[in-house]
Amino acid sequence: MSLAVTLSRAQEGIAAPQVMVEVHLSGGLPATNIVGLPEAAVREARDRVRVAIQNTAFEYPNRRVTVNLAPAELPKDGGRFDLSIALGILAASGQVPREKLDDCEFLGELALTGSLRSVSGVLPALLRARARGRRVVVPRENAAEAALVPDVDVRVADTLAEVCGWLRGAQELSAPIGIPSDGGVDSGPDLRDVRGQLQARRALEITAVGGHHLLLMGPPGTGKTMLAERLPGILPPLSESEALETCAVLSVAGQSADLAQWRRRPFRAPHHTASAVALVGGGSYPRPGEISLAHNGVLFLDELPEFSRHVLEVLREPMESGHIVISRAARQSTFPAQFQLVAAMNPCPCGYAGDPRQRCQCTPDQIQRYRSRISGPLLDRIDLCVEVPQVPLADLGLPRSERDEDSATVRTRVLEARRQSLMRAGRPNAEISVRELERDCALGPAERRWFESALERLGLSARAYHRVLRVARTIADLDGGAALLEREHLAEALQYRRL
Repeated sequence: MSLAVTLSRAQEGIAAPQVMVEVHLSGGLPATNIVGLPEAAVREARDRVRVAIQNTAFEYPNRRVTVNLAPAELPKDGGRFDLSIALGILAASGQVPREKLDDCEFLGELALTGSLRSVSGVLPALLRARARGRRVVVPRENAAEAALVPDVDVRVADTLAEVCGWLRGAQELSAPIGIPSDGGVDSGPDLRDVRGQLQARRALEITAVGGHHLLLMGPPGTGKTMLAERLPGILPPLSESEALETCAVLSVAGQSADLAQWRRRPFRAPHHTASAVALVGGGSYPRPGEISLAHNGVLFLDELPEFSRHVLEVLREPMESGHIVISRAARQSTFPAQFQLVAAMNPCPCGYAGDPRQRCQCTPDQIQRYRSRISGPLLDRIDLCVEVPQVPLADLGLPRSERDEDSATVRTRVLEARRQSLMRAGRPNAEISVRELERDCALGPAERRWFESALERLGLSARAYHRVLRVARTIADLDGGAALLEREHLAEALQYRRL
């Protein structure tokens, strides 16, 4: 029978839908046609595959070759189907056996010499293949990425000839080498480098425990960026499922994960000239943006008012939902975006408002216009706002004190407080529902009256009310996990809403 079927995977967001590559040989004038909604790069595969087969010492059929990529309504792009198409043609012409093709999926772009080139989106494809219990053959250049996925039979190859030899039983294909077990959890900037800034350190610890969003405000050179860069070092390490999901986003974006730090939470810091598409993702073939690349990690926006207001407004929906949906005329893609926003800004255009040496020359109107570049709805979604004042130069040269704790010490407290939160609600405080929040943040009559009065004075919205409760619950967990919120927990949570 001159018909063969091979299996591959397409790329659609972080999903990897299965594609059946059906190859049929028939009589007529020699020609190769690829159908099934192929894009230009897939249509060009007929020339790449023909030359690669000939240069691998196989015979390209001198017949009419029809390649169907099913399902037909799914758009296919890229060179990821080259290997499957080549093997289908060889199997249909009887040059390789069909038996091993049934339970195996193939990914890889072919060079004209017959060698295999890497493709993007290998990790999502491996995760889906693992769920189906299939083997996968990938190019050797993707071996490091393939090694991240446990419990899946992955084989790596350099050339089309090696894959054909494996199908014939003439040789074995090697498996990818294992990865470091710790994933570089303890690497990265350490909090011990920051001197002083006790209130900012406290806010950073609360942020790490509850998964809250944070805004740092202060004059230039006070350590705002230093503090933000050290937040991943005090966050809990990624679980295996979280790390694989984070690496899958990188794979779809065409970036390779750093195996030395694959369990460390990502830290993304786009420049303030970034566009809205760069931040949330997009393009004619949707690709993840910075908020998705920061999934399960930290998105740091330095010089927040310098970002375009339109760019900042696109953060509002994913900050609430934890995902972003990108719709285009031909397709729709959903990317995860469960990130923690950390932003930094100066108090005024010159940066020195409130400086004791009175270096600020900005008028109140200029300060108001500068701060109004950040909309109220966006600020309403930021849980903690903290001032980062200048540290006296004399204090910078002093030996490190007990208050200048390192990241490992702070992370120990964060893990214990998170354990309290998980035992109570099953998830971090930033993610619990409003109903669970009202139950887990029970207030006594006196505390509730005092709290409601303070909220009215600050003019906070219902969203801000619940966010303050979440922060107060986090503070209680950090201070020992009190069953009922006390007035000092509420007072500390409220002070972070006064900017």
